[in-house]
Amino acid sequence: MTRRHCSRVALGLVLLVALPLCAQRRRDPLNALEISQLRDAMLDPDQRLKLYVTFARDRMNKLELMRADPKTTGRARQTHDLLEDFLAVYDELNDNVDMYVGRKDDIRKPLKLVIEADTEFQAKLRALKDAANADAAEAKQYEFLLSNAIETVDSSADEHRSTVTEVEAYLKRKKKK
Repeated sequence: MTRRHCSRVALGLVLLVALPLCAQRRRDPLNALEISQLRDAMLDPDQRLKLYVTFARDRMNKLELMRADPKTTGRARQTHDLLEDFLAVYDELNDNVDMYVGRKDDIRKPLKLVIEADTEFQAKLRALKDAANADAAEAKQYEFLLSNAIETVDSSADEHRSTVTEVEAYLKRKKKK
């Protein structure tokens, strides 16, 4: 084996080990208490979906409070990070809705809460976008993430509304049998 080949193999091994370590550095947007609450509510779709709505709302409220504080430094970076946390929690909410629909659970009641939250999140994200238009230099650091959040919430809101209809139709068919 040549030295060059050995160097490449060694570099490949270092990258193979380093990449998973880098991926692990991304922190979980949920704290230990929230994770414990979700674990306890695993078999209760009503409670679990309500928790996800609460956690997403908490992230959105934290974002609004941070942006309203005139003493905040690093506003663009913090906005980016809080949007990322909101989106991660919201994506988990959607994954759980899909899981419970796949299990044929009756999630009509918590879905109504989710749909109300969707409307709230849409309004708050649009307000953030309007504020970002006023400070374009700052917004460049989070505009992609903000656009992604708006698109995700918009499409999810439509899906959540159609899911209520699907669940109701399924339960009607099940009741007739």
